[in-house]
Amino acid sequence: MTSTPPLLPELAALTSDDSMLTRRFGKEIINYYAGSRLNRYSFLRSDAAFLNKAATSSVARFVALKDLNPLVVEKRKLALFTYDDVKPLIQEPFKLADAQRTKNYDSTAGPSVLIVFLGTVDGGDVIFQTSEHGEVKGKPFFALDITPKGQRKDLAETWLKAQEEKGLWIATDTRSLSLHSEDGKSFPTSLLSPTLTPAIAAMFSQARSIIDWNTRNVFCAGCGNPNLSVEAGYKRICPPTDLKGNSEAIELPDCPTRHGVSNVCFPRTDPTMIAAVVSADGQRILLGRQARWPPYWHSTLAGFLEPGESIEEAVRREVWEEAGVRVGRVVVHSTQPWPYPSSLMIGAIAQALPGDGEKINLNDKELESARWFTVEEVGTALAQTAGALGAPPPKDYNEGDLRVPPPQAIANRLMTAVVEGYLLSSPKI
Repeated sequence: MTSTPPLLPELAALTSDDSMLTRRFGKEIINYYAGSRLNRYSFLRSDAAFLNKAATSSVARFVALKDLNPLVVEKRKLALFTYDDVKPLIQEPFKLADAQRTKNYDSTAGPSVLIVFLGTVDGGDVIFQTSEHGEVKGKPFFALDITPKGQRKDLAETWLKAQEEKGLWIATDTRSLSLHSEDGKSFPTSLLSPTLTPAIAAMFSQARSIIDWNTRNVFCAGCGNPNLSVEAGYKRICPPTDLKGNSEAIELPDCPTRHGVSNVCFPRTDPTMIAAVVSADGQRILLGRQARWPPYWHSTLAGFLEPGESIEEAVRREVWEEAGVRVGRVVVHSTQPWPYPSSLMIGAIAQALPGDGEKINLNDKELESARWFTVEEVGTALAQTAGALGAPPPKDYNEGDLRVPPPQAIANRLMTAVVEGYLLSSPKI
């Protein structure tokens, strides 16, 4: 087992970008849980020979999750395991191609340890030969669901106990971890504890979302029979036959998922709008509060997109439903993958219509309250942010003052953009 290495290359292409788009709109904004350094190689997920060589190599690294919670080192660093560390759990995980695994499908065998191919950090000296796409040079990363269950329950429990005896720990509240930079230095806020670097957090986000999707979709949506995870964790299919503990396969009833184009089960991502709504004069920001939050905690408004609805329309609908405020112009600011379980937060800056458009009315009663705060009040709250939901306030906090989410959350980044003059900056043409 090895702890998180500071080896992942920087996104130099973006940090030094001077393209026409950057000159026009500014540098690309990369939120926490985004900014992955992995090349996902989606077209290699069906290449069992490549995957098996990559997974059993000395340079492969594995993230392990139990009940969607990662194993960590020193209670703060994501644990990365070698193949030798996890070999008792997975043996040769991609020894058989998906077609052969489908042919050998036996629903009575119970679930095996799910292994997900996350991608590779490109570069280095190790070369892997693929079946149809030439050579791949890089360090492969995988994720394992080591939740004890099925026939491998005892094996997984024994393995987990051995890791705990080595001092590893299962992080059960990953949303409360604070944000640190790649070099280990805190961001310019009053954050309390170290945690995953942004690039490693992105890797965890990918692993958690894919494992969670597989866990929730073990039965076919077309016929209700158990299904099979294929393509290194990124698809699930309904096999046409089942051994059911016998030597001869039994043909299963027809299923609609075996017909048509791409009619299989793909991972789900839920698009969600989240918006910093600014008053018509640009001097105030609309924030809402849920009853379950700590005292004085407020955040930007958010909600799921519905079918047949644009992002801009969703912002206008959700803001009116939750706060009664009518929104005019909407501009997409940035996005954030959110692995709880698998949302894509689409962050926007929006401006309320003047006059009656700014009047607050809690139409759908989702919020306990909604208020207009001055830009100065929000700026003070951002400077005093001390951690995630439930974290104690900072020492310089005055009882009754506004509290807002930490920098991991896109809500914080949207508020920060407004406070720093997002609406006042002139486009660079």
